[in-house]
Amino acid sequence: MAIQESSLTKTLRARARRTVETVRLLKRNPLALAGSLIVLGILGVALFAPFIAPPNPIDSYQRPRTWQPPEPPGTPGHLLGTGVNGADIFYGIVWGTRVSLQIGVVVVATALLIGLLLGGIAGYFGGKVDEIIMRTTDLFISIPGLILAMAVASALGRNLQNIMVALIIVWWPWYVRVFRSQVLVTKENQYIEAARCSGASRWRIIFRHIVPNSLAPVVVQGSLDLGVTLLVAAGLSFIGFGAEPGFTEWGLMIAEGREFIAQGFWWMVFFPGFAISVFVLGFNLLGDGLRDLFDPKLRSLLYGSDRA
Repeated sequence: MAIQESSLTKTLRARARRTVETVRLLKRNPLALAGSLIVLGILGVALFAPFIAPPNPIDSYQRPRTWQPPEPPGTPGHLLGTGVNGADIFYGIVWGTRVSLQIGVVVVATALLIGLLLGGIAGYFGGKVDEIIMRTTDLFISIPGLILAMAVASALGRNLQNIMVALIIVWWPWYVRVFRSQVLVTKENQYIEAARCSGASRWRIIFRHIVPNSLAPVVVQGSLDLGVTLLVAAGLSFIGFGAEPGFTEWGLMIAEGREFIAQGFWWMVFFPGFAISVFVLGFNLLGDGLRDLFDPKLRSLLYGSDRA
């Protein structure tokens, strides 16, 4: 028992050192640090949305029924102005952050899990199993993603849950391809052969040895896709395939406000569009920073001989 505890302690200490070293290297990349701060800000807004913009117990969308321009803090008006039917833009931006984060996390996490399972099986077993999985994957990839998402969303109906299902159907094939290629490389390493010789089962080799050592490219791709999924979801809402009217979703807010730009109500489109830009920028910068850390060649080029 003492030996096991000592081994566990050493493992935890090694992981803690790697985490600290990774954070230290991340701080040396200004763009990655900026992306991390933006993402932390997004998480903070989503987590504390009930305190930042408390819902009105009478009308949760807070509609004063008049259009008002943005007002400075401390004034009786609305900080970011009001939109269609007097909807509070600030309220929509804050609660739209939670909605956008939900879309990104659910879509990417589900598609990533599907990709890990199918990509790992296809890459490790090969043969007919690989052919069946990859030909099915190619079939989905051959259909333009936006067209497929529009078709699925239109068939299922217009609401947030259905748009997430549509995006998962579009996204999972790409993770299968990325992870399968990593598994094909990883399974040829000597420690995998040693695990086979020691009598480890195929599933233990896949989930205990191959999956953890093939995750880096998929994690980087997932962090980048968190922003892209929001962009696609906002685009679908903008053209009428996403969230239902009255929902606090940024793409829908832009769609509702675009007709009033000519009348001078610029804030109805500007602030939701700016929120989308910041969201996508933050996750793209974070994804680029993670790619630099996980890629040995890039890490050596950017950070010298440091190792995370």
